[in-house]
Order: sequence, then C-alpha cells, then structure tokens
Amino acid sequence: MYHRIGQRKLGLYSSYRKSVLRNLSTSLILHGRIKTTEAKAKEVRKVVEKLITMAKEDNLNTRKRAYSYLFVKDAVQKLFELAKNDFAERNGGYTRILKLGQRRGDGAKIVILELVKE
Repeated sequence: MYHRIGQRKLGLYSSYRKSVLRNLSTSLILHGRIKTTEAKAKEVRKVVEKLITMAKEDNLNTRKRAYSYLFVKDAVQKLFELAKNDFAERNGGYTRILKLGQRRGDGAKIVILELVKE
C-alpha cells in the first residue's frame, strides 16, 4: 500500500532530491515559470506554496528561513515582494500546472509550472 507517503522519491537519493527541489524553487521564484516533469512540478509546488505562505508574515525569522532554503539572495527578496504585492489577499493556490505532453526521448510528461498573478 502507498498510504501516508510524504513525498515522491523522483528516482534520486535524498540529498540530490533536496538540491533539485531547492534549485527548481529558486528558479520558479526568480523567473515566474519553469518547464519540468510532472512529478517534479508537483513536488516543487508543495515547497513554493509553503514558502509564499511563510513569506506573508515578513519578519526576521521568516527571512532567515527563506535564506536558508533558497540559493540566491535575489530570490528571497522577490519572494517577499510577491507575497506582499501579488498574494496578500490570496489564501493558497499560488501556482498553476499546464500540461504540455510527453518528452520525445523518454516519454516523460512535461509541464509548465507558473506562479499565478491575478
């Protein structure tokens, strides 16, 4: 049975998986949209939504937590600007997944993960 499993392993060992998720989260915050596989997008969505919810409360502790997770300082500044300006009244659902189809080489499902700015 597959009940109560917290995350997808993505075929990676744990330290590499954490690094991939941190890189994809940083790229999504900096650029607003990324193109990746469906499984990775669903995992990154969990991380980014928690980061944006955390960034709504702007204090020293939340900034330190964001700096410890994201690789680039500009991404942290942009995260707190997004949380303050674009997502202040929104209670979740900060990201959107658009399906593109299958990758030609291995048949992996490719999607676009983007931040919702409405």
